[in-house]
Amino acid sequence: MKKIGLLTLTALLFNTALAITPQELLKKASDSGLKPLPEGKELTNYQIKKMLDLKIGYKSVMTKEQVELGKKLYFDPRLSNSNLISCNTCHNLGLGGVDLVPTAIGNKWQPNPSALNSPTVYNSIFNDIQFWDGRSHNLGDQAQGPIQNPVEMAATPSLVVEKIASMPEYVNEFKRAYGNDVKITFKLIADTIAMFEATLITPSRYDDFLRGNVKALSKEEQEGLNIFIDNGCTGCHSGINLGGNMQPFGVVKPYRFANIGGFKGDKNGMVKVPTLRNIAETMPYFHNGQFWDVKDAIKEMGAIQLGMEISDSDAKKIEIFFGSLTGSKPQIIYPNLPNNGAKTPKPVF
Repeated sequence: MKKIGLLTLTALLFNTALAITPQELLKKASDSGLKPLPEGKELTNYQIKKMLDLKIGYKSVMTKEQVELGKKLYFDPRLSNSNLISCNTCHNLGLGGVDLVPTAIGNKWQPNPSALNSPTVYNSIFNDIQFWDGRSHNLGDQAQGPIQNPVEMAATPSLVVEKIASMPEYVNEFKRAYGNDVKITFKLIADTIAMFEATLITPSRYDDFLRGNVKALSKEEQEGLNIFIDNGCTGCHSGINLGGNMQPFGVVKPYRFANIGGFKGDKNGMVKVPTLRNIAETMPYFHNGQFWDVKDAIKEMGAIQLGMEISDSDAKKIEIFFGSLTGSKPQIIYPNLPNNGAKTPKPVF
């Protein structure tokens, strides 16, 4: 009888721990550093500030003409040496902003030498840093990297400028976006791509909940969120993007697939925390894409970061919460790209 009584008391305490009201959960989420996406004027101001921080040299940023030009450049494979690889190749906007393969594949079918996985471009404006090792602090600088990387797009800055400047329609579009005296530079090309990327934002029901609509999440999603917070996941996955900062990796014990690619993070062993927004669409997971089932990824994170064994049941509940992070995508119409000019450099394979 005493044993049954103890089990009953334990069950009652457990159920009480889960008996949190939506209002209490909302406060708990806020206290844990979770924030909704900005919207309306707040979002516009955020985007403009981020783009002005690029020091483009123009007072007007995020204009319709600049964003549309950035979209064309984002989709144009001629920014690569081979004319085959665009930004959208690895950050496919129809596939959650990723490529759905463990290791990014680039020029001449070369895999990333560190077996690095392509992070999603959606909501990337809300990351504090860019790249898995955090070496870039803004989207404009980030956009320059893959274009020049010999195992990605493999184009030199001078070649990119030569290609764009050789196409009369692109020259006219730069003039419409920045004025007739514009000088087309590699930095301006990359910063213009960044302006388009700054519009790739996916608000979700999760954001509605954080703004006070307690009915935006189901009871099951709220339970998953509560477990997510109680397990300490917000120690890394917090802020607007539930990630996007730098944290140590493998705090308690080594990541089981650390040998694949051999990536060690930055000089201090810190690794960028990936956003959890749209995570149901951005498999495979981790920097080297070794987990396809998000529940397995959740359990691995519990083991190596938190020193705890997350049960199958709790992993499933967190996965249910993650479903609320799938947001509404902006409508993207694939652009018609400018024709080659008479002097446009030919592709090199």
